[in-house]
Amino acid sequence: MNPKILITGASGFIGSFIVEEAIKRGFDVWAAMRKSSSRQFLVDDRIHFIELNLSSEEDLKQQLAGHSFDYVVHAAGVTKCLDKQEFFRINTEGTQHLVRALLELNMPLKRFVYLSSLSIMGAIREEQPYQEIRESDEARPNTAYGKSKLEAEQWLCMQNEFATPHSDKSEKLEMRNEKLFPYVILRPTGVYGPRERDYFMMAKSIKAHTDFAVGFKQQDITFVYVTDVVQAVFLALEKGKTGRRYFLSDGEVYQSSTFSNLIRQELGNPWWIRITAPIWLLRVITFFGEHIGHLTGKVTALNNDKFYIMRQRNWRCDIEPARQELGYEPQVKLEEGVRRSIKWYKDNGWL
Repeated sequence: MNPKILITGASGFIGSFIVEEAIKRGFDVWAAMRKSSSRQFLVDDRIHFIELNLSSEEDLKQQLAGHSFDYVVHAAGVTKCLDKQEFFRINTEGTQHLVRALLELNMPLKRFVYLSSLSIMGAIREEQPYQEIRESDEARPNTAYGKSKLEAEQWLCMQNEFATPHSDKSEKLEMRNEKLFPYVILRPTGVYGPRERDYFMMAKSIKAHTDFAVGFKQQDITFVYVTDVVQAVFLALEKGKTGRRYFLSDGEVYQSSTFSNLIRQELGNPWWIRITAPIWLLRVITFFGEHIGHLTGKVTALNNDKFYIMRQRNWRCDIEPARQELGYEPQVKLEEGVRRSIKWYKDNGWL
């Protein structure tokens, strides 16, 4: 029998690519999603669909009853919300509900991969020259999104209170087949690629002849192409050690203007006005953007979280543990990734 895998957030940007790769690898694929979610990128007739209500542990137990999954990839979550409590309800509590339901049902999981984010670390190591953020650094998230992801990570760690990421005790417990929850955490930096909508807004703006940057202090940025995140997911399923947490990037560091320069190049070098605004102006814009969002009931990209993300100067991260322990090796650098992304946006009528 083919191994059975459950992928939450399957209709989302990263989730849909994970589903495609699982199909290619011969998994029996179950795509978890809300009833209202689009199936635009989930058209393969080998996909099984399952509706999961991550806001209710009781509903999840009923919905998962009768299933026996070998693997779970938890990619469901939100990156923008009107009310910051929604981040915690969906990203933190949703993760808790899912794991509790799996434990209550005694699901014989071989591996549970949780997609977290580099954003859980916050603005650290910002003294120049910037240094790579490492797993040993203290996480100090400065966004509601990052805080909600960190709380989910911390709760997962608590499920195996006798095991720590590098402890010999953890290794011995695993060898004795003690009942540890077999989670692995992935922390990608900015993920981009076809179907992604946030970075797409930058391409749309550049096509309309405007590029917008913030702050005059050097900003080191990292990226990871979506298929490299997918590569890491399946390596973690195969080789990940319980309790480990891995940063993911393409292994390079870029300046804040590099991404927009590459987008402009792929768009045929349209004329543009590049605006670099001071941090205080961004604070004003996002302050009003947040309030306008509450008044209109529509999530805006110019919100308080966006202010802290754009203000942060150091996005370097150490991917050597992923390379050494998982065999992760990024395949797509930024220039090639932007080329593929812009081509997809054009081919699919987005640009």
